[in-house]
Amino acid sequence: MKTNHLELYTDYLMVNAAGYATATGLSTMMEGEVSHDQITRLLSKQEFTSKNLWKEVKSTVRLVNAKTLA
Repeated sequence: MKTNHLELYTDYLMVNAAGYATATGLSTMMEGEVSHDQITRLLSKQEFTSKNLWKEVKSTVRLVNAKTLA
């Protein structure tokens, strides 16, 4: 299975908003399917900003918001 690591990491950030989000924590949550090193390499390729994060999660946030208001 081809995993979109950025999508996976942003989902992890959303569900772990109250705690500390770490590459190790994601790897543990995924039972080793995605390694700490894979996430670390992804995050070191470029500088990610809040704008990047919003672009990734916007559609999910809008969907949840619409269901909540319905």
